[in-house]
Amino acid sequence: MARYPLNLPVQLKQEAEARAAKQGVSLNQFILWSVAEKVGALKQRLDDPAFPQITYRRGAAGGPVPVLRGTGVRVQTIVVMVEQWGMTQDQVASEHGLAAAQVQEALAFYAAHRAEIDADLAAERDLEPTGV
Repeated sequence: MARYPLNLPVQLKQEAEARAAKQGVSLNQFILWSVAEKVGALKQRLDDPAFPQITYRRGAAGGPVPVLRGTGVRVQTIVVMVEQWGMTQDQVASEHGLAAAQVQEALAFYAAHRAEIDADLAAERDLEPTGV
């Protein structure tokens, strides 16, 4: 692994430290994760520029899955919590340590990419055991 000295503005460093703490990782790990996420997204060119807080990661099956940038929380998780479980946006934000704006953007992303996310949800339902 290569070393790279990094100077961050004080406020950005504090915000990154707070987000890293919420994720239960070190600042170094958080920065590594964030840079890897951004480079991967640029390589794949999957990100929708209309939704800057949403990016894609490889899911368990290897396909791209939309997540809230820097959190790992899947958009479809938020959709299920709001639309199927009846949770409020504030409850979802609190449950995952998110800002209300992140939950709102995830739901707006869902509205714009409904077919993609509904297909992912259906594929997950098909994997669930029945009648047990």
